[in-house]
Amino acid sequence: HLDGKGMSKVESMKPVEAAAAPRASDAFALKLTSSELATTMSHFHRAEIARMAGWRDRLDRTSNWAITVVAAMLSVSLSTPSSHHGVLLFAMLLITLLLWIEARRYRFFDVYRARVRQFERYYFAQIFSPQPDFASNWLAIVGEGLRSPRFLISQRAALVRRLRRNYIFMYTILMLAWVLKITTPSLQREGSPIGFGASLLDTFRVATLGPVPGVVVVCIVTLFYVAMLCAAFLMRADDGELSFGDVHV
Repeated sequence: HLDGKGMSKVESMKPVEAAAAPRASDAFALKLTSSELATTMSHFHRAEIARMAGWRDRLDRTSNWAITVVAAMLSVSLSTPSSHHGVLLFAMLLITLLLWIEARRYRFFDVYRARVRQFERYYFAQIFSPQPDFASNWLAIVGEGLRSPRFLISQRAALVRRLRRNYIFMYTILMLAWVLKITTPSLQREGSPIGFGASLLDTFRVATLGPVPGVVVVCIVTLFYVAMLCAAFLMRADDGELSFGDVHV
């Protein structure tokens, strides 16, 4: 016979919950020896280097396309007075398209470059120059990145980086060539006055693009380049891997 106090004591006694059995993947990871783990990490590091190099090659191809476009359009526009200045404006448009494509490719390259740098910074650097408790959870960060791959920088930040590295120089060359084209009579169609300098009215007349007045064309190009300069030198891009050292793409 149990009274109320005894019954409450019995009811308060709960069985101890058994610990959850380890998953197959966790059990497999625990069975790896130190040599097997080192081999796995070496193969993974080599594979990430190959993927990073592949996207680096794609970046170089896009830059090469842009340089080829600039050279070809300069040759067409400045080689004969009969060529229209709109060829250089079209080159600016093509360079902008290639910049957008390269920024997208750079975001993929940055993902794999970050993984390779994590191995170099937290694994190999610790072997050559050990530091106590230096980012001991870096493997967990790599693992989460493998489970749910995400871009590390935005499209805007990638655009700013590639603009600073390569494309600002191409835009500058096209701008100088365009100004030279619309201000130099000897590089314009027949009927223009002979001489090096052209008046402001002649410049606006030459800068006309179809139904668009020359003044409007000059203002649009000027605003476009002001925006490019602000993006290249005033906007702050996400540092990411750029905050570690100075050797970067």
